[in-house]
Amino acid sequence: MVPMFISVGFITLIIIRRDLHTASYFGGIVLNGAISIALKHIIKDRRPPPSPNQIHIGIYGMPSSHSQFMGFFNTYLILFLLFRLYRNYNWIDDSWKIVVSCLTCIVTVLVCISRVYLGYHFVSQVLCGALLGMILGAAWFCTVHLILTPFFPVIAASLIGEFLMVRDSTLIPHVMWFEYKSSRSEARNRQRKVTGRKSQ
Repeated sequence: MVPMFISVGFITLIIIRRDLHTASYFGGIVLNGAISIALKHIIKDRRPPPSPNQIHIGIYGMPSSHSQFMGFFNTYLILFLLFRLYRNYNWIDDSWKIVVSCLTCIVTVLVCISRVYLGYHFVSQVLCGALLGMILGAAWFCTVHLILTPFFPVIAASLIGEFLMVRDSTLIPHVMWFEYKSSRSEARNRQRKVTGRKSQ
């Protein structure tokens, strides 16, 4: 269920914010899932024998898609927090990054354990999935950071980019603070115009 909630969150963010980096992150998650499905049918390593109460989710279980998903998501997120997100001068202000990283690591471990506990995978399938997800997450982060990011301004300024209203927030150090200040400034300007019209 956790991967499903994360995927829904990504789709919602992409629709609302239309940020190119968020779309690239989710694109990597989709590619990671496709690789997992392909490997299942190539390796053809069967799942543990199902219990009568289990939902049938397929014959093959190597690698575990849930573990691979969480390995990818967690690794990319930690690398993003460390290398791409703004850095404060005071380490205390950056402590939330450590908290978020620890929480995602805990969730990743819990998801992996649950796949074995519920009888959907062997331990080896879960470990291979998590390790593969971590490798692919790191590789995709490097791909986005070094190869795709330089094209973001071009995509955002293109006709299609303007039509879809996509944005490139790469060079903005603190997006939430920037949007907050921009909205306040715009609201004040409009309020002055309204007040000026009433006084005439």
